[in-house]
Amino acid sequence: MKKMMAETLGTFILVFFGCGAAVLMGEAIGLHGIAWAFGLSIVAAAYGLGAISGAHLNPAVSLGCLVAGRMSGAEFARYVLAQLAGALLGAVVVYLIASGRAGYSLAENGLGQNGFGPGYLGEYSVTAALIFEAVATFVFVTVILGATGPGAAAGFAGLAIGMTLAAIHLVGINVTGVSVNPARSFGPALLVGGPALSQLWVFVLAPLAGGALAGALHRAGLTRANAAA
Repeated sequence: MKKMMAETLGTFILVFFGCGAAVLMGEAIGLHGIAWAFGLSIVAAAYGLGAISGAHLNPAVSLGCLVAGRMSGAEFARYVLAQLAGALLGAVVVYLIASGRAGYSLAENGLGQNGFGPGYLGEYSVTAALIFEAVATFVFVTVILGATGPGAAAGFAGLAIGMTLAAIHLVGINVTGVSVNPARSFGPALLVGGPALSQLWVFVLAPLAGGALAGALHRAGLTRANAAA
């Protein structure tokens, strides 16, 4: 129960900070500011809650840990449920705050939802979105597994993970808004609906594929410190 509560709260922090920055302060801080808001949210959650649950905050990360042999299937399912709940709660709170601003429209201003294609940021294709999300999640989960595994520098995992997420956002916000996290995409999409909900499959399928591949390579010893040289 403590682990599930930590995952719920941690994923809430991610969505509240990251999507909140996009919705409430996007015009003031720009894409760079939003990227760092997502990264810093992970740093905060990792150091604040990591000792309880590992601060996965992301079904793709939990899947990578499952494939790498770090957690059971039952624990994976519990983590995912907690992460989805936290993301939805975060999106609801961002909406409640944003709706207090004159002129705010859920349909027009959204909740920092992910997307692609005509009318969304750089208007990248679905193929580009799938490739970016799969590759970026693979990199992200690889860093997480390495930074939290045997031989990693003690005390620096949260910083490494948060900076990696910020860097991923600096590369890909214009492509998909950056998901690399099915829960992060689920919360805003469920409330916004429309294209955000119909395109949600991309932000579930691609991150899970990238996370699973990262877990498989880590389990095979190809991306961990004690692998043979």
